[in-house]
Amino acid sequence: MRDDQKKLDSLKKRYGRAVAAPRGPMGPGGPGGPGRRRAAMANKGTPKNSRETVRRLLGYLNEDKGKMVLALFCVMVNTVASLAGSYMLRPIINRYIVPADGSRGDAAGLARALILMAAIYGIGVAANYAQARVMLTVAQNALQKIRNDLFSRMQTLPVRFYDTNSNGDLMSRFTNDVDTVGQMLSNTLVQLFSGALSIVGTLGLMIYTNVYLTVVTLVMVPLMMKAGGAVARRSQKYFSAQQTSLGAVNGYVEETITGQKVVKVFCHEETAMEEFGLLNRDLRDNQIRAQFFGGIMGPIMGNLSQINYSLTACIGGLLCVWKNFDVGGLTVFLNFSRHFSRPINEISMQVSNVFSALAGAERVFAVMDQEPEEPDREDAAVLDPMKGHVVLDHVTFGYRPGKTILKDISLYAKPGQKIAFVGSTGAGKTTITNLLNRFYDIQSGTISIDGVDIRKLNRNHLRQNIAMVLQDTHLFTGTVRENIRYGRLDATDEEVIQAAKTASAHSFIMRLPQGYDTMLEGDGANLSQGQRQLLNIARAAVSRAPILVLDEATSSVDTRTEKHIEHGMDRLMADRTTFVIAHRLSTVRNANAIMVLEQGEVIERGDHEELLEMKGRYFELYTGLKELD
Repeated sequence: MRDDQKKLDSLKKRYGRAVAAPRGPMGPGGPGGPGRRRAAMANKGTPKNSRETVRRLLGYLNEDKGKMVLALFCVMVNTVASLAGSYMLRPIINRYIVPADGSRGDAAGLARALILMAAIYGIGVAANYAQARVMLTVAQNALQKIRNDLFSRMQTLPVRFYDTNSNGDLMSRFTNDVDTVGQMLSNTLVQLFSGALSIVGTLGLMIYTNVYLTVVTLVMVPLMMKAGGAVARRSQKYFSAQQTSLGAVNGYVEETITGQKVVKVFCHEETAMEEFGLLNRDLRDNQIRAQFFGGIMGPIMGNLSQINYSLTACIGGLLCVWKNFDVGGLTVFLNFSRHFSRPINEISMQVSNVFSALAGAERVFAVMDQEPEEPDREDAAVLDPMKGHVVLDHVTFGYRPGKTILKDISLYAKPGQKIAFVGSTGAGKTTITNLLNRFYDIQSGTISIDGVDIRKLNRNHLRQNIAMVLQDTHLFTGTVRENIRYGRLDATDEEVIQAAKTASAHSFIMRLPQGYDTMLEGDGANLSQGQRQLLNIARAAVSRAPILVLDEATSSVDTRTEKHIEHGMDRLMADRTTFVIAHRLSTVRNANAIMVLEQGEVIERGDHEELLEMKGRYFELYTGLKELD
């Protein structure tokens, strides 16, 4: 049991957490390091600032203030109609059913009174329907704005954020957490207002009907409130834990499904099922606790309401005998006692929904509060056209303070040149390309393009002029044509086809069922890994970017396919500054310069022939005397 708890704590720390300030991408080694998406702190549970969270949620209702006023007016009409209809029982009983003077009842008068009562209740029903429709619109408008704000903020967050947070946990904020907020906005707010109004109105009519019985009812109120508060405090904690556990389960499921092939290759199914079982049981336990404390609120308040009803009935009967209290008044008061207890009960029941929604809202706002990428300078430059003369001058960088990844790197690349990076895993090759795109900013030194420090360039302009083909392919749901055009949205069909030919993808595309109009789904699941990579290369080709980054771009294609695309890649790189990261050293032999990196330092540089003559690290790697670590 202790080992299971330790494993569960470890899993929740990795998968279920509040978004925290990032510590560096994918662990201590940066991209490719062992700690991918594990750096954020664990969620400790309860909302830290419920008042601020409520204020921010209400801010999303500002644009619909008119509709809110209309909805609240409808609530008032419904409440008044309900109370008025209930109070009509007193004159109906006293005048038409059991007249105080002992005469026979009046059937005609009773019919007229019942018709009037039905009309009053009909007005209440219509008002209740109207407020439900209005509040549904208000709630959905607010949710639309929340989702827009959340998605918009995520588009502005730096790559560092996505490197340190689970995709599944972020998806949980978009779905489960936002849904709980929607339930509160559409139902809970109205019920809280309606309940409070009903309590005030009912109390006034109770005092008007009989002061003594009102005192009896009010004696029970502190007991009901104390019981409700005790349950609410416990449920708040468990509803927060439930949301965290749900995020952990979603994060684990997302990662396991994405890596299902790896799970099967290494026969990790049993371990995956065991770990999921721990997270699932933890979610079940937290849900049971949360739903239990949220669910017992009703029975507790209902039982206290029954006690109150019984005491009121007994004392009211005695008042009818000893104080000539009318039967109609007793009937109405008993009805009011239920009216009085019901909103208290409903408000208490809604407390669990409020805490669940606040916990979800706080998780959503935690993402919204993340610092976006540093904005461009007001005088950010735009190079038109950008030629692609790249210079790194004494660049030093680390993802975390005290952990240096690149040490005093200097190099230059002229337009049309091909610069290759080779070296052991973790040597800093990919980090250089991340710095070139300004996914991260350097600590010292400068990186310049065409003589301009990239920190002085408009960030979007910079990235539009750098095309990247990564080892991990990603295709969007859409046609082949749309996926290639993603590199430049204004590209014509002819340019798309030419880019595919450049990447040697045209022939296999034409063999697809609908050619360039073939729909791709599930990240291109109906294509081979090599074909997906060819489409990524075609996407880079259509971009017309003067700088090209190939990060193990051909690692997913077979040797024959690689030979086919080499000619196309040569055409693609002819007028572009190209940076190539490769473990297959045969792919970098024609590079103008090869940088050999180890421990974040350039230990050798030169072209293929020069490095072989040195008989150093590159010679060892190329001849196979020493393999890449």
